[in-house]
Amino acid sequence: MKKVLVTENLRINLDSELWECRYCDAELVSARDNYKRGLLVYDRDPREIHKPLLDPEKYTFTYSPKPEWTRLLEYYCPRCGTMIETEYLPPGHPPEHDIELDFDALKAQWRDKEITEHPHAKPGEEI
Repeated sequence: MKKVLVTENLRINLDSELWECRYCDAELVSARDNYKRGLLVYDRDPREIHKPLLDPEKYTFTYSPKPEWTRLLEYYCPRCGTMIETEYLPPGHPPEHDIELDFDALKAQWRDKEITEHPHAKPGEEI
């Protein structure tokens, strides 16, 4: 089975043509589609991450993002909960299609090559 690492926690299975979570081997969605379609999404209030530096009761601008101007999307594996990606977007904007590969060319490139993947460490485990 040929599996190509794409990001730290995301890979493509060239045989099944699916995106996979590298951590738990969950099959996510077709490799010809946006991998984010196979993930859980948390539409997070950006003020939870970027706390105001100034008192919002006193100041209009606090150096913290306003949710009416930006949103923070966190993407998680539906099986193991590993965070795969995060992105900041304006409200109403669809998720970015940030990884678009020529899948047929990728399959051809790896057809006759051996793929060895370093094992992914489990929490608290050293490699």
